[in-house]
Amino acid sequence: MSHLPLVLDDFSQAEHDAASWSVFTDRVMGGVSDARARLAIVDGRRALQLQGRVSLERNGGFVQMARPLGDSGAPLDATGSHGLQLDVCGSPGPYFVHLRTVHTRAPWQYYRAPLPVIAAWRTVAVPWSAFTPGGLSQPLDVRGLLRLGVVAGTAAFDADIALARLLIE
Repeated sequence: MSHLPLVLDDFSQAEHDAASWSVFTDRVMGGVSDARARLAIVDGRRALQLQGRVSLERNGGFVQMARPLGDSGAPLDATGSHGLQLDVCGSPGPYFVHLRTVHTRAPWQYYRAPLPVIAAWRTVAVPWSAFTPGGLSQPLDVRGLLRLGVVAGTAAFDADIALARLLIE
């Protein structure tokens, strides 16, 4: 990969909109969690804000906002990079970054890393080594990244997380 760092989104820039982001919840599996994402000014910064209620009822337990990583559905090769940087703030809760790759074919397969969030804005570095496989056994291969998700889940709570900037470093 060339041109590191690679800025994927910087919502302080007017040309960065939320059109590439989608919201998913456990309702796709019969759960009852609810969420929405919108561009907003959060603590003085323009950001994409995910808000919702995570419920564990009916085998649920997550809400997420996700975006593709490669151009036109092609995988992104992040060889030579160290990981992700996210500028985030929000209410306390269990948050994660999920990655889907060319190796995650089933909906329940992903790579997950914890995303610590506090009420103040801060830059969180998430190295590739922090990602653990879910629903598959092979380690993360950064040559075939397809999608990134910011996820609230694993506990019942009111999720509120804002993302101002996302880059691969």
